[in-house]
Amino acid sequence: MMTEKEKMLAGKPFRAADPELQADFAANESWLARYNGSPGATAAERHALLAAHLGGAGEGAVIRPPFHCDLGYNIEIGRDAFLNFNCVILDIVSVRIGDRTQIGPAVQIYAADHPRDAETRRAGLEFGRPVRIGSDVWIGGGAVIVPGITIGDGAVIGAGSVVTRDVPAGATAAGNPARVVRGG
Repeated sequence: MMTEKEKMLAGKPFRAADPELQADFAANESWLARYNGSPGATAAERHALLAAHLGGAGEGAVIRPPFHCDLGYNIEIGRDAFLNFNCVILDIVSVRIGDRTQIGPAVQIYAADHPRDAETRRAGLEFGRPVRIGSDVWIGGGAVIVPGITIGDGAVIGAGSVVTRDVPAGATAAGNPARVVRGG
């Protein structure tokens, strides 16, 4: 039988109230308090904090605080990637951000999802769908990336867009819901 954590990581319905998961959420909250509460930290000190907590933090990766995430260990950020102030990543399953990708302020990346029917939600179940963001992507401020989305290498997402469909490599997508407006 799978643990609730194993179910979560596999993208299967799980109960977030599970004690093991609650301990993981609490450890992440403690890490976030350190990361977001160190205004005098150097870039090297911040990167060391990222590398020690995230699932992967490539050389030169930068996340400007404040930053918020569920767990941290499901996030992989590529080399020289940049996330500006106030980014939120709900990472109950894998979120991968490629090399040299730049993400504007207040971008929200959701890998966490919920059942569509009320009875299942009442039962306390949720699940996740991985998010993949390629290399050399630019995501404008305030964009929202919903669960299960893949954004190809070199794509551009307009500020304020809500990405509800995959975006091909090299395409520009904008709007709510985001539509490909160029390339791809």
